Amino acid sequence: MLNRVKSLPKNFVWGGATAAYQVEGATKVDGKGKTMWDDYLKAQGRFSPDPASDFYHRYPEDVKLSHKYGLNAIRVSIAWTRIFPDGYGEPNQAGVKYYHELFKTCIENGVTPYVSLHHFDSPKTLFDQGDWLNRKNIDYFVKYAEFCFKEFTEVKNWFTINELISLSLSQYIAGNFPPNHHFDVTSAIQAQHNELLAHAKAVNLYKSLNLDGRIGLIHVLQPIYPITETPENKHAAALYDAFINRFLLDGTFLGEYSDETMSLINEILDKNNAKLDIQDGDMDILKKASTQNDYFGMNYYQSQFIQAYDGPSGNKFNGTGDKDSSSFSFHGVGQIVQKPGVPTTDWDWNIYPEGLYDILKRVAKEYPNSKTIYITENGLGYKDKFVSEDQVIEDEPRIDYIDQHVAALLKARSEGVDVQGYFVWSLQDQFSWANGYNKHYGLFYVDFDTQKRYVKKSAEWFKELADTMDK
Repeated sequence: MLNRVKSLPKNFVWGGATAAYQVEGATKVDGKGKTMWDDYLKAQGRFSPDPASDFYHRYPEDVKLSHKYGLNAIRVSIAWTRIFPDGYGEPNQAGVKYYHELFKTCIENGVTPYVSLHHFDSPKTLFDQGDWLNRKNIDYFVKYAEFCFKEFTEVKNWFTINELISLSLSQYIAGNFPPNHHFDVTSAIQAQHNELLAHAKAVNLYKSLNLDGRIGLIHVLQPIYPITETPENKHAAALYDAFINRFLLDGTFLGEYSDETMSLINEILDKNNAKLDIQDGDMDILKKASTQNDYFGMNYYQSQFIQAYDGPSGNKFNGTGDKDSSSFSFHGVGQIVQKPGVPTTDWDWNIYPEGLYDILKRVAKEYPNSKTIYITENGLGYKDKFVSEDQVIEDEPRIDYIDQHVAALLKARSEGVDVQGYFVWSLQDQFSWANGYNKHYGLFYVDFDTQKRYVKKSAEWFKELADTMDK
């Protein structure tokens, strides 16, 4: 293993990331309403979100572990349906009390909470009415956000929505999130636009309240490279980049979709008999918010390599860790291919830290309104092996993965990119939306039968680097 990172900058944010539905469990207690996932997962019968990591009851232990192993921040999300079981109406006081207690515990342990309002868990009532395709959902979200902003004043770091593209792609293109549509391009693009509107309205509201805190959103970015430098492959890369990255970055930080971006998006729409509805006033809302984000949360896991393709769309999703079992072809856009020499995980995700450096440099140059950047998720899905209670779990591949990506981050920072923190995905082993419990990401191993936590070698390495900030 190559150790590339020797120290961290002073006052660097060094955190672990979670998401409510993936860690809390307790989906039926204290008045919580159903999300888009509950009935869907039960009908599938493959795995249950209960107990997940039982963070709902065990958060004091996980926060103390965070502090003990050098983390000074934690990403959590509020479960919308713990606050408003139907997505609207009267707040559920048991849910409100829970999050106050969670945030208090974090702050008392020197672990700053960074809080997301939506992390793939729309209320079932609103999902049944169209989710983000229904513009009423935008207003419900903003009212929920307003309640949280005013109620949880102890929170100083907010994110509105997590990974807009992952939600729309998984719901309407890849089909591995409910409602399981495949290559419904109209819905995928429209959901992205409507989520951007919800974010922008929430940001504009937050700023109007003059609260003591910061706000932004989280995009997962995937640099798209042509597999070879032919004009056809380069155009395929430009098309898929517009769909995955540019449309959302433009909407967030430019407050408009540039002519070049819309030319590419319109080509995708035309080739797939799809359309996008932008209503009067939408772009004014985006433009107003574009300069008001205080920071940008960037999730990065992998880059993609693409070749030109005009055949039928198709997707095979690797949800089991059975290596080399995935494929993705998008009609009129391109086909994802493997680049020789680039290693992959058991879930066929490219391990390419150079992509993190490239995308950080690009965002800082092309989208200066992104301001301060935090890497809000990055990590390795791995089949960790538990040996015994007396033995630290060996996960050298995870250490090597994080090490390389932090090195890429620090290189970009040394060249002027204002990146101020890194959150590993994930703090502890968690329930995975489409993979269940076999895909481990955590610094801490969770025995899901007993809920006992065990330290991994990556946690010890995390602590060693944390200690360099004090020197």
